[in-house]
Amino acid sequence: QVQLVESGGGLVHPGGSWRLSCAASGFTFSTYPMSWYRQAPGKERELVARIPSAYGSTNYADSVKGRFTISRDNAKNMVYLQMDSLNPEDTAVYYCNAQRTLWNQKFDYWGQGTQVTVSS
Repeated sequence: QVQLVESGGGLVHPGGSWRLSCAASGFTFSTYPMSWYRQAPGKERELVARIPSAYGSTNYADSVKGRFTISRDNAKNMVYLQMDSLNPEDTAVYYCNAQRTLWNQKFDYWGQGTQVTVSS
């Protein structure tokens, strides 16, 4: 059974830092690129950051570039999102995602999401 379980959501003050974690199980984690998405109230879900399975560069949305850092630990089946210099526009539900295409079949897994609220 595939599971992606996010943790670490909460309330943080503007300018502060926070870290989200995502625990993966039920699939070969090390072979999947991993991503963080977010969805703010009244807005569409958007890609925040993506990290390849092993080698290659990470990608970030322009709105978080230089402030957020995605990382992974393949030995622990974990992916993280370090968020710095947070502002109220970062308030959203953050989702962990694993996605790959293998032999023309798309595999796409999502976590349940964790709420991050940036407010004074």
